[in-house]
Amino acid sequence: MKHSLHRFSVGTLLALSGAVVVAVGCNGDSSNSVAGSDGPTTTVSPVVHQVGNAVSGKDVFRNETFGNEKFWTDAMRLPAGILAKSFTPVQALQAGLMVDSEAFASAPAAIISNADKAAILQELTTDLTPAHAPKLNNVNTTVALINANAIIGITTKDTNNDGVINIANGDKTGATCALCHTITDASVFNLPNGGSIGKRLDGRANHNLNFGALLALANNTRAYLPLLQMQLAANNNQTLGRSTTGLTKNSTEAEVDAYVSNPANYPVGTFDDTFDGNGDPNHNPALFRTDLAAPWGTEGSIARLDNFSNLVYTGLLDPTGITTTAGRAFLHQLGGAAGDEIVDSYVQVLAATNVTGYPFVTATTAASAVSGTEEAPLGVRVDNQKLLDMNAYLNSLQAPAGVVADAAAGQRGRNLFRTTGCTTCHNVDQTRPVPANIVSMKTIFPGDAPVTLAQRVPPLNPVLDTPGNIFDDKMAVVNASIRGDIRGTALPLLLDLARKPNFLHDSSVPNLDTLLNPSRGATAPHPFYFSDAAQRADMVEFLRGL
Repeated sequence: MKHSLHRFSVGTLLALSGAVVVAVGCNGDSSNSVAGSDGPTTTVSPVVHQVGNAVSGKDVFRNETFGNEKFWTDAMRLPAGILAKSFTPVQALQAGLMVDSEAFASAPAAIISNADKAAILQELTTDLTPAHAPKLNNVNTTVALINANAIIGITTKDTNNDGVINIANGDKTGATCALCHTITDASVFNLPNGGSIGKRLDGRANHNLNFGALLALANNTRAYLPLLQMQLAANNNQTLGRSTTGLTKNSTEAEVDAYVSNPANYPVGTFDDTFDGNGDPNHNPALFRTDLAAPWGTEGSIARLDNFSNLVYTGLLDPTGITTTAGRAFLHQLGGAAGDEIVDSYVQVLAATNVTGYPFVTATTAASAVSGTEEAPLGVRVDNQKLLDMNAYLNSLQAPAGVVADAAAGQRGRNLFRTTGCTTCHNVDQTRPVPANIVSMKTIFPGDAPVTLAQRVPPLNPVLDTPGNIFDDKMAVVNASIRGDIRGTALPLLLDLARKPNFLHDSSVPNLDTLLNPSRGATAPHPFYFSDAAQRADMVEFLRGL
């Protein structure tokens, strides 16, 4: 999910300008004649993806679960929770879920009758209250949409092999990459700050997805414990994340639900892509033009997209993969005694909640995959051809056009971008590959003053954290030192920024103007500013137009 952990996580706006720009303001000559740079020089070669068939990759991206429907149905018990909590289509839209209008329209009459389709479309023109939209406020309609595979990213499989998809009759529902990385064109309906109904627009980040609320729907949210903020005895019961208190193996279902459904702990539009016991969800990134972006993960821990996709399916969309021998070894490598405790606690939670038969994802140890390497961090790899096919599809997806309201202001902003240090890190031309180097933490976050929480075996750097700041929580345990690089952040594509509701990987900055405003302070994350309000507005116009 680059899920751009996608920087899956994987395409967050971490750096808009380079280290040579002074932290308290920069002043650029906005004339067209000023000399400048079109981009950085780098000795790190762009990553070239091995690719397969893009047509097949489209189906993988949209529909492939690699068997994780067993985790989401039998361990998390999401379908049971949807029924028990009477989760309605209106609530689904409020949670940012997207509905594929073409799948809805083509659903067999046995799933959604033509009369019901017409009634639902009519209800969308109302105020959506139960009095005026009874079907859209009925959980049975949600079930019908799931059976029709119309809720994007929540894919139902005919697991009982009776030729009919029906979650009320034993079929199972899983998750795909499209959940976080597809929106619709809203041609049928759009709920402001929520979901929409229309034709799929693959690769575009779902900034409105409340993934925490989706987790809380499940009847056994405790089955997602390793990807939440934990309080560990091995860390002297200290906890790292947005919440002042962490979860433990003894936390109740109500306590876990309260944690994930609180946007202060799990902000809207984010996904926690590390099973490190830290509460460090990242803003969902885009997954178009993935041929231009690398490495993957905000922290740049994985060099290749297919390797990251494999980790998403074998560890993030089915975290029971960490309980294997190789999974335990990987968690021990990352966290020592804390890593061991995460796995041991998780096994106890799974036993206490009667989860058996795991890990669920269908994967094998490929001949070229060695446990602990980025090809197979947990010792297994899903179908490699499907991963390469998805590479091809995501590479082929084009970025949407930028939003240009004032062309002259955008040109002035472009000149500022070229002449005030932004091109130390970023290209002016966003069709060029993003530099594949990692920007050091001290450059991107001058206020970084980490304490050492634990020593680790090289090439991993020590577990480091700056107290009182969540920006570096993502890089505390999982970072590019896994592959011998530095602790820092990877560079994103600067595309589709006009749609982004907030910035930085932790969603801590509300808009571009604030990001570039010196009022944030010289030691804040990404402190590269324009003190002149007019220049700042020009830069915002340029960035929105990319």
